[in-house]
Amino acid sequence: MAQPRNQTVDRGSRARSSPVSLTVLGLSLSAFFAISFLACIALGVVVPDGGMHKPWLQFLPGFEWLTWRGVLIGLVWTQVYGWYTALVFGSLFNLFSARSTNGN
Repeated sequence: MAQPRNQTVDRGSRARSSPVSLTVLGLSLSAFFAISFLACIALGVVVPDGGMHKPWLQFLPGFEWLTWRGVLIGLVWTQVYGWYTALVFGSLFNLFSARSTNGN
């Protein structure tokens, strides 16, 4: 039976995770956040009284509702938050994963 790509088997046949690539995680999360942001903007255009703009005003400094400048600022902030999340989460995952495979 083939092993999953992100796992290897050591002599004790215990599976261990390989490190997460911070570059791949950063690109993936940034793309996910950007797509989610654009979907929320589109939903806010379709349902204008839904209050979709209120969270963006809080979490994206400089964001303006339904302006090209606001959308551009929002996309920049989604990249910042995506990379921040990837660097913190990915580093912590790799740290704890390495510790657990060493038997600690």
